[in-house]
Amino acid sequence: MENIGALALLLAFCISLYAIVSSVVGRLRKKPFLTLSAERAVLAVWALVATASAILVYSLMTGDFRMAYVASHSNRDMSPFYKLAAWWSGQEGSLLFWSFVLSTYAAIVVLVTRKNHRNLLPWVIAILSTNQVFFLLLNNFVASPFQVLAVDKVVTSVPDGNGLNPLLQYWAMVIHPPFLYLGYVGFAVPFAFAMSALIGRAPGESWIYTTRRWTLITWLFQSTGVMLGSAWAYHVLGWGGYWMWDPVENASLLPWLGGTAFLHSVMMQEKKGMMKVWNMVLISATFFLCIFGTFLTRSGIESSVHAFAESPIGEYFVAFMALGIAAVIWLILDRLPFLKSEAELESVVSRESSFLFNNLVLLASCFAVLWGTLFPVISEKFSSEKISLDALWFNRLMVPMGIFLLFLTGVGPLFAWRRTSVASLRKNFQWPGIGTLVVAAGLIAGGMRYPYSIISLSLCFFVAATIALEFFRGANAIKDKSGTGFIPSVIELTHRNTRRYGGYLVHMGIVLMFVGWSGHPFNQTAVGDVEKGGSMQVGAYTLRVANLTSGDNPNYHWETAVLDVSKNGSPLGTLEPTRRYYKATQESNAEIALRAGLNEDLYINYANLDGNKVTLQAYVFPLVTWIWVGAVTLIFGTLVALVPSKVSRSYARTEVVGTVKKDAVVQA
Repeated sequence: MENIGALALLLAFCISLYAIVSSVVGRLRKKPFLTLSAERAVLAVWALVATASAILVYSLMTGDFRMAYVASHSNRDMSPFYKLAAWWSGQEGSLLFWSFVLSTYAAIVVLVTRKNHRNLLPWVIAILSTNQVFFLLLNNFVASPFQVLAVDKVVTSVPDGNGLNPLLQYWAMVIHPPFLYLGYVGFAVPFAFAMSALIGRAPGESWIYTTRRWTLITWLFQSTGVMLGSAWAYHVLGWGGYWMWDPVENASLLPWLGGTAFLHSVMMQEKKGMMKVWNMVLISATFFLCIFGTFLTRSGIESSVHAFAESPIGEYFVAFMALGIAAVIWLILDRLPFLKSEAELESVVSRESSFLFNNLVLLASCFAVLWGTLFPVISEKFSSEKISLDALWFNRLMVPMGIFLLFLTGVGPLFAWRRTSVASLRKNFQWPGIGTLVVAAGLIAGGMRYPYSIISLSLCFFVAATIALEFFRGANAIKDKSGTGFIPSVIELTHRNTRRYGGYLVHMGIVLMFVGWSGHPFNQTAVGDVEKGGSMQVGAYTLRVANLTSGDNPNYHWETAVLDVSKNGSPLGTLEPTRRYYKATQESNAEIALRAGLNEDLYINYANLDGNKVTLQAYVFPLVTWIWVGAVTLIFGTLVALVPSKVSRSYARTEVVGTVKKDAVVQA
């Protein structure tokens, strides 16, 4: 079986090379049969990579411990759920998974767009196939998942495997990496379309619609992956946090920031013909940040709970990025006349300027995260001392920028295109502004003394109010005209322009997440060694150890503390934090106990058992649940934005058609 898998990958590599050549030659020499052959080659590559992937998954499920990858990342007692997750839990398998996702995207692109973008498709195939060749090169010659165990050149087997890392044996980690890969890999598609439009000097703006839509799809996957990763950290790692500015966490955030900036700025090109060069730079940067994130995870240059072991594979990524970035820079510089802007910014107080400031803040955030992530590597290179920047450094920079971004989220919809009059500003800002000041005053009067939390929560009200006003005014107009109810009018309004109102829902999701983040300064912590029958206090909660239990199954041994929980003397039920000791890996992992609420979470970690005393780490986290509510709202809003609008819209362009001298005389 492993030989068939290896052969399938080798054939896929060769056919990908053929797809590049046939698509480029077919396009340049106008040979439609060659371009059609390239399309079929893409589909063949998908079939071959899917075959190799199926063989690896089958080997994991059946426990074929002749294969080194299976022996390293699986064992007999793991559930099929986690055996599937072993596919992407190691270096070799995850690279194969990357190739599978990339080949799937390429096949979908060919099947969906070959009728709409005939002139662009050959270049798109060439660019996607170049990416495919790179990863298949790694699959075949650098990190093959089909290596077998051998003694004296004789294939052998082991009785059982090492099993999956205990930290990865959690349901969110089964779906978190695939979503993140769908985001990472997916950004290759809008990048390919943008570069193809540049290579072919594509007329019109139809390619922008395709590029923006593909970007929105991959951005959705990236957002979901990032939030699932945060949920995993919160529920599994046991320290109670959801983001610690870990290098690999940052690597997933960087393309998200780039993609967010592109989704906003591309609207300027679509509606006004502006920021063309900037958009090409943004989508290219987003794509290469995805490759950089993969390099960071696999090279071993940064230590992280998420990263793979140190590997020479990083050199291949550096070479690929260097060549790719050089090619993109040359292409953009060569096509500068084609990217000439069709309009100019007319006023600072306009929707165009809000998009521009939005992009600048996102770019500054991206640079800050990138610099903070690479600083340990840079410092070690120049001073022989590895200096890491902690979460405090990141928060000191990112919190003010995040708050300013939140402010722009609120004011952007209140500005008009081109320029905004004073009367319009007064009308749009009056009531949301007054409400924001009232909220800020109320928070201060209520005893809140953390400036960032006060500003953040006040701006959350401001942005929520502006979004609510947009829905209220539009729905009321439909309601008055059609006589339908308010809720049906809101649905009709959203359906008429799903991009706009889906975007507002995404913004509302961001607002709710800011509400959750604003509670961070009010966290409470307690650590105690408690014997059976004893109790400890955290905030207003009392935790009494009612019982200590233990048990065993083929995969792990477990110990549980049964806690009676009360708040201000009122009983709330029981919680059961657990610690598992995995037999195959000889590692332990905590199963936290959580009592979640909209106002606060009670979070308990079983740290250790020493004799008859259990060490408990207890936390109270205000408002954290709103982060997950906001994430769901963001995902829902993105799905709404992907639904085709009921009303087709076109946008007028500002165009200079001529000039008239001041003293010219016009004669009849």
